[in-house]
Amino acid sequence: MAAAAVDSAMEVVPALAEEAAPEAAGLSCLVNLPGEVLEYILCSGSLTAADIGRVSSTCRRLRELCQSSGKVWKEQFRVRWPSLMKHYSPTDYVNWLEEYKVRQKAGLEARKIVASFSKRFFSEHVPCNGFSDIENLEGPEIFFEDELVCILNMEGRKALTWKYYAKKILYYLRQQKILNNLKAFLQQPDDYESYLEGAVYIDQYCNPLSDISLKDIQAQIDNIVELVCKTLRGMNSRHPSLAFKAGESSMIMEIELQSQVLDAMNYVLYDQLKFKGNRMDYYNALNLYMHQVLIRRTGIPISMSLLYLTIARQLGVPLEPVNFPSHFLLRWCQGAEGATLDIFDYIYIDAFGKGKQLTVKECEYLIGQHVTAALYGVVNVKKVLQRMVGNLLSLGKREGIDQSYQLLRDSLDLYLAMYPDQVQLLLLQARLYFHLGIWPEKSFCLVLKVLDILQHIQTLDPGQHGAVGYLVQHTLEHIERKKEEVGVEVKLRSHEKHRDVCYSIGLIMKHKRYGYNCVIYGWDPTCMMGHEWIRNMNVHSLPHGHHQPFYNVLVEDGSCRYAAQGVADFSWKGPEMSQTT
Repeated sequence: MAAAAVDSAMEVVPALAEEAAPEAAGLSCLVNLPGEVLEYILCSGSLTAADIGRVSSTCRRLRELCQSSGKVWKEQFRVRWPSLMKHYSPTDYVNWLEEYKVRQKAGLEARKIVASFSKRFFSEHVPCNGFSDIENLEGPEIFFEDELVCILNMEGRKALTWKYYAKKILYYLRQQKILNNLKAFLQQPDDYESYLEGAVYIDQYCNPLSDISLKDIQAQIDNIVELVCKTLRGMNSRHPSLAFKAGESSMIMEIELQSQVLDAMNYVLYDQLKFKGNRMDYYNALNLYMHQVLIRRTGIPISMSLLYLTIARQLGVPLEPVNFPSHFLLRWCQGAEGATLDIFDYIYIDAFGKGKQLTVKECEYLIGQHVTAALYGVVNVKKVLQRMVGNLLSLGKREGIDQSYQLLRDSLDLYLAMYPDQVQLLLLQARLYFHLGIWPEKSFCLVLKVLDILQHIQTLDPGQHGAVGYLVQHTLEHIERKKEEVGVEVKLRSHEKHRDVCYSIGLIMKHKRYGYNCVIYGWDPTCMMGHEWIRNMNVHSLPHGHHQPFYNVLVEDGSCRYAAQGVADFSWKGPEMSQTT
């Protein structure tokens, strides 16, 4: 009915405006429409924020209709930045006009910072003081992050350099926030046992550019719980688990009732939803990320166990995690409450093996060795997370490629957040940073970070003097080399090895593919960036790949970029500034 009123209003208003020559006649007709019709028109999506601003300044009625807390500015905000709406509660009072202004300002600030980044950030693996401006931003950080996401989602392969910078900044910001949240989480009392929450922090830290939240993962698990309840209802319509409300932490004491829950879980997880242990691709980091376990419906023993444990506890079955060697398990108590229990009073559940229930002897058959009773004990959240991160650390050590270096860095960061004084891991971190920072184009502060780590290791364990001394020596040699390289490097285009360099500093360049204008301020005979940059920029698809001259250019939008000679068209606009850089 409202839509029909709008249609008729849109037909009547122009007709009346034509009959009455003065603009006031059309405006008068417009403001006489019912408020809900006017609001519907203003929220139709055809008007911009500037249009709404002009409309609200015409008369009192339209100004009141466009009030800051009303639907009009809320719709403007929603249309412009839809992904932010999930952060607002329907019951909260929000000044949408003010929110719009703050978000707009944050977006401009984000683009200014992205444009200000220079060549040295192309190949930075370890963030340093170059991110200090970001850490001192005014306004909500989530607005800044949202603008970075908007840059990353720009259509096609436009603005690749901006996207590369935005990705680096967003990665850093989110990891810093997640790491702080994880450290706060680990400070909770020992009886605080949200295993799922801890696992989600690990998932988020290793995948900071993905939209992963505990709320979304819990919602997916709640859907599985609903399916289990449906199956359980067919087995026992009076089962007490069916009366549990969302968020309750009640436990069922009768073993038979617990068994019915586990039977229903096994049917839903393994028969209906087809979850399974990933035996074919066991050594894949995706098996440890909870959001991927739910998407791919496969994982390794520890991730499958955490999923199984979470569902069981929501339905009243008090399963517990067991840090069993080589194969993470859950245990299910069969003894009487309050009695003194030993390892034989439990059934052990293999979530990786479709929920199979094992005796102590069968657990040993599973791994092919006898183990002590201590290894059948329950472990707390921190120990579970330690094992998950340990698995990621092992995967990060497997291959020497950019992706695994990132996984190795992330897992080291996580492990040292839990156990900051682990000497061997600190030593590994120092070696890794030295390896990533040894190239000339890396930041000098990275070398200083290595020295800080080495000094900390020496304090913790004087016995590591030999290893620390070796790394300190090579680090100091690197610093001396850096000092020698402080002067300007002179490269002559006239030199024989630079014969392929066609253009000199000071010339104006127009990019063939993207059409931006810029000025050359430096060049390299071949691409000097790392594998990650080359891969992100799709350099391999160019006619000569990275084996061609690349130019440092200052673009008219204020950003600095690195352009291949083969995709740029240079035109001379004035005298050359220099033949060298």
